[in-house]
Amino acid sequence: MKAPAAWKWVPAIVVGCTVSLAFAKLPAPPVDPAKAAEAKQKAADAAKKSDEALAKAQDRAVERYKKEKGLVLVSTPAKPGVPAKPAAPAPAKPAAVSPAKK
Repeated sequence: MKAPAAWKWVPAIVVGCTVSLAFAKLPAPPVDPAKAAEAKQKAADAAKKSDEALAKAQDRAVERYKKEKGLVLVSTPAKPGVPAKPAAPAPAKPAAVSPAKK
């Protein structure tokens, strides 16, 4: 049995319509302004707590580094009108260079 050529396109059209309906976007539900403000406040509080935790962790890491490396950075006392200068770290010693062999 031979089907007419037009009937061969029907399944493709049905699948195309079904797929396009499946991926159609629905409009966003209406948002209550009070709930939106509350959610925004919660997000701001969470960000603030996260920033504080990060700062504490960074401070702990710096203190541990200073303790392990034995670094003590002492700045000179500030005089009125003169900016304080931090103490410079000790200069690194140059590596010994061996003469090139021929």
